[in-house]
Amino acid sequence: MSLETLTSKYIASAEIVLKTMQQNPAPIGITEEDVSNLISYVHDYLADAKYYKASGKLETSLTSVAYCEGLLDALRLLGAVTFEWPTRKPETEP
Repeated sequence: MSLETLTSKYIASAEIVLKTMQQNPAPIGITEEDVSNLISYVHDYLADAKYYKASGKLETSLTSVAYCEGLLDALRLLGAVTFEWPTRKPETEP
């Protein structure tokens, strides 16, 4: 499957979800066990990304790491974890 096809597939799926999802009443109750389970998924997606990268399946690797990042952002937005994404320092000219 080409990268363009894969990307189109994920975009279409996200569009469907956004059109059909229902927002739950706030606040959403989340337990420490729920957070631990989500963090376990983060680790699994990162491991998958590394595995697929080593296997030369870069598209799948990219998808896995994107899931990993999405879960991390969701956990942060819920206030369940605290972190900042590392920033790349601008390269200095020689």
